[in-house]
Amino acid sequence: MTSLQSTPPSEDVPGGDGAVSRQQWKWTGLAGMASYLDAGSIVALSSGLAFFQDRFGLSQNGLGALTAIGPNAIGAAIGAFIGGRLGDKLGRKRIYQYDLLVYAAAILLIAFAVNPLMLFAGTFIVGLAVGADVPTSLALVGEFSPAKARGKLLGLTQVTWSLGPVVVLLLALALSDLGLLGIRIVFLHLFVVALVTYAMRRGMVESAVWRTAAQAGAARPKVRDLLRGAHLRALLFTGGIYLFWNLAAGTNGIFTPYMVKSLGAGSQATSVGLSCASFALVIVGTVAVYMRYADRGHQYRKAMWIAGSVMQVCAYGVFLFLPFTLPVIVFNVVLFGVGQAMAGEAVYKTISQEVFPTMLRGTAQGITFGTSRVVLGIWSFFVPALASTGIAPVAAFLTVSLLICSVIGLFMPNTAGKSLEQVEAERAATR
Repeated sequence: MTSLQSTPPSEDVPGGDGAVSRQQWKWTGLAGMASYLDAGSIVALSSGLAFFQDRFGLSQNGLGALTAIGPNAIGAAIGAFIGGRLGDKLGRKRIYQYDLLVYAAAILLIAFAVNPLMLFAGTFIVGLAVGADVPTSLALVGEFSPAKARGKLLGLTQVTWSLGPVVVLLLALALSDLGLLGIRIVFLHLFVVALVTYAMRRGMVESAVWRTAAQAGAARPKVRDLLRGAHLRALLFTGGIYLFWNLAAGTNGIFTPYMVKSLGAGSQATSVGLSCASFALVIVGTVAVYMRYADRGHQYRKAMWIAGSVMQVCAYGVFLFLPFTLPVIVFNVVLFGVGQAMAGEAVYKTISQEVFPTMLRGTAQGITFGTSRVVLGIWSFFVPALASTGIAPVAAFLTVSLLICSVIGLFMPNTAGKSLEQVEAERAATR
């Protein structure tokens, strides 16, 4: 069996037919822990919003500011802008090897926060750390994946993204009687996971695809190349679908438990259980549908996109016609959970690795990921105040966002099952 110290298999070596080695699965799981820690921290903060508000006397604006600066928004955006670019310039390993230590330290600040300053500082630094890790780790997965299994492996990172919230929400539910202490324990769980992941990642090596591209020297593409031709079209496409989809997903992840409890649709335990069910459905849908069909061809991807988009638009559109009651919320949870498995972040992750050259892959994803989180941060600042008046204003905005996303996605490029070199050559011919 191949050692973790060896060069990671890529689409240029055996395995390009879609077969995935044990090492590729293991490395994908370790890289995907960036998504676990990202989503886990978002939902841990979501589960604790009401408790933090009571403990520190935060206003509605204070809650909005807390969510706006953290892993769901501006903190992650700044980290992605910086980390994505440095991952292209310095290599993937230098970023993913150390940022988890920063993450772990920031999680401790939140877990032991005794005043708003510690809470806000920890939340912002957590955002920086996960923002730097996500585009770098995803680029690594894209570069060692077989051409006909790239969607499958990147789909696995979406499974870990959803697994983080499921574990966090179950812990929060089990510890709900402890109040704020239970939330502190939830954050300590993320601290332990970050340290274990850091230790296991130390056996990983640099991306062979990145090393080859880095040796090109003067032939390296420049950041300004993203602003013209096929690269600009790719940037607008990936940025567009992620921006408008993430407005709904981010609101769903960070505010659903808060809104369910605040608007009287259920208890804290009920709200946590509903969110947990939503993420569990993403896992099932991703494994059963996306990972199975994403690499079979362009038509499969488009069919999944259309089906998933319709489900997600209906999921939030229903709140415009029916009251915010438990049965209607369950309908939303089922449709949005299954729909996003087929037309959500997994699509963004996969295509982002395929349509950009190696030395711009992290930079481009840092730009689109970061921009999306900035916009989400601005939107998050207003959500608590809007939600306090009822679900309709929030639901209307998210329905329109998902509708725009669904239209943009219809123009997805035909990259399924192709090697990174083949995609780059085809796109170069259209510049």
